[in-house]
Amino acid sequence: MATGLHDGDQGFRLANPERLFIGGEWKNPVEGQGLDVISPVDGKVGARVAAGGPRDVEAAVRAARNAFDNGPWPRMPIAERAAIVRRIGALLHERLAETAWATTLEMGAPLPMARAVAERAAALFDDYAAIGESYPVEDLRRRTNGEYAIVVSEPAGVVAAIVPWNGPSLLAALKVAPALVAGCTVILKPAPETPLDSYILAECIEAAGVPAGVFNLVTADRETSDHLIRHRDVDKISFTGSTAVGKHILRTAADRVARVSLELGGKSAAIVLDDADPELAVSRLAGEATMNTGQVCAALMRVIVPRAQVKMYSEMLAEAVSGMRVGNPFDEGTQIGPLAMERQLERVQGYIRKGREEGAKLVCGGARPADLNSGFYIQPTVFADVSQSMTIAREEIFGPVTSVIAHDGLDDAVRIANDSDYGLHGGVFTSDVDAAYAIARRMRTGNVGHNIRAIDWHMPFGGFKQSGLGREGGVEGFRNFLEVKTVYVSTPPSKFANS
Repeated sequence: MATGLHDGDQGFRLANPERLFIGGEWKNPVEGQGLDVISPVDGKVGARVAAGGPRDVEAAVRAARNAFDNGPWPRMPIAERAAIVRRIGALLHERLAETAWATTLEMGAPLPMARAVAERAAALFDDYAAIGESYPVEDLRRRTNGEYAIVVSEPAGVVAAIVPWNGPSLLAALKVAPALVAGCTVILKPAPETPLDSYILAECIEAAGVPAGVFNLVTADRETSDHLIRHRDVDKISFTGSTAVGKHILRTAADRVARVSLELGGKSAAIVLDDADPELAVSRLAGEATMNTGQVCAALMRVIVPRAQVKMYSEMLAEAVSGMRVGNPFDEGTQIGPLAMERQLERVQGYIRKGREEGAKLVCGGARPADLNSGFYIQPTVFADVSQSMTIAREEIFGPVTSVIAHDGLDDAVRIANDSDYGLHGGVFTSDVDAAYAIARRMRTGNVGHNIRAIDWHMPFGGFKQSGLGREGGVEGFRNFLEVKTVYVSTPPSKFANS
């Protein structure tokens, strides 16, 4: 029994961190390798887990393929699968404190935030059980010639679920829960930096009685992950992460026309109109800049304001974020934890330098907090006088760096917002809901909020352009894991006698 602790008084427990979960069993990796989990809290090793290699991926895919082709899971009535998936959710609820603790240790989210994310992840298993129970998997339709067709939704097959490091428990649940309810079998591959919460999920799935091979966990480096996405027996790849990796997956999957859904990067814009409430807008946008230390793909980090109000908004934002407490995410009162990795800290620092070199005005932040000498911490940063041609306005920084950009009227604001390779989220800050809706319809992005960045996982979430393909959340997220078949019959089968 391995334990991950902070200050020796709380933590989480993993029964088999040195093993992989393949074919219903905890197995030693073939190569006997391990992954060190570096905690961003202090830059030290916080835990160690197994590291799979190509032969472990082969074993996991083989187990998932056999479970799909020959096992009971895809052929179970959906209500039976839903009941087991609900048990997974209940077991995750029992381990919320452990999941939160593991998440904070591995990626630095403040503990209250990590618990809220863990709660939402557990709830998704209930949500998708309910969606599956009510979904019309068999739809009898009358044809124009008087005969019939049955449009059937069937499981997509073997799924490679690949999740990133910035919200691992939630992003895993968004893939695993609907895939299992749909009748798919799954190989979960977490980011090598944040595998701990996936071990807790695997233990809950095992305890819930999911048949062998239906769910498999392989922790591995990125090179081994490539073997997974290239495997001919993987029918569907569901990936959340960077746009660059998403493009690589798309090219790789094209060789065998594998099904792919991608939730990728963002550079989301908040359009602020003259009639917006500045205090409301700043309070919401300050949260965007600092939530999860800016490591949120949908965060509104381009703040597009009337030219006459640039100084006011940049100074108000700077005052709001500068007053937030940066520190150890396990400590009560911490609002902003560290960035998840040392390379991410270096990346963010590089963008801050680039912003200054290209002529943006640094209003606040831009450096490591003076009292935090270890760990991967950065001050929340606000730039003013940012033009849309600057690097910090065009590329995803994935850190607490906000760019305030001037607009010269509504059409100009919409033009600036749409001048991006990305289209994941957006916001319109105005007192007029009709104006907000009209502007939202003009924005080339998958989600838009009125006076807020809203994400409701009962609703579809995803992006336009290079922000991805497909949607996660809600019914649309369930459809991600289904194939549609049309069966033509002259008369309805007996099971449709009362239809």
